[in-house]
Amino acid sequence: MNIKTLREQKHLTQEDLAKESGISIRTIQRIEAGQEPKGHTAKALAKALGLDLVAINNTEKTTEERNYSLIKLINLSSAFVTFIPLMNIIVPLAMMYFGKQINSITKQILSLQILWTIVSTLIFFLTGFLKITFSLSHRLTLWVMLALIFINVILILINAANIDRNKKLFFKLNFNFI
Repeated sequence: MNIKTLREQKHLTQEDLAKESGISIRTIQRIEAGQEPKGHTAKALAKALGLDLVAINNTEKTTEERNYSLIKLINLSSAFVTFIPLMNIIVPLAMMYFGKQINSITKQILSLQILWTIVSTLIFFLTGFLKITFSLSHRLTLWVMLALIFINVILILINAANIDRNKKLFFKLNFNFI
């Protein structure tokens, strides 16, 4: 059940809901199209529809159709291209959109890969700087790059196993980049 269904059950038009909640009609249209209401908007809609805030948040989450096999493939797709810069983000992103699996789990998968790419790039450049500064082995950069790839693949495999067992990610962030 989503906001549109709740509104229609109360025999309200979008204009009526906008007046009762104090939220613009355009915002209500965006929410009914799939945008998640947050903060003041969620509270105002909950009050106008006579629901508690938890019910509003749950109605949006239950509309997500999750294909866990495809979500696991989206996660694993990062592992196959992790050695090609930015492909660990582009391939799962394309699979997410074309597979119509735009949900909190796939957003977390992509956010984790984006963060990993940023952090590993910084570590890689820092290693190059340290190699030059301290005249370290010319193979240090190669070993660091291989270690970063290996760690990323391990993160991906652990998340894939946890998706199989618990239908959620083991490694996740408290925020999304998407």
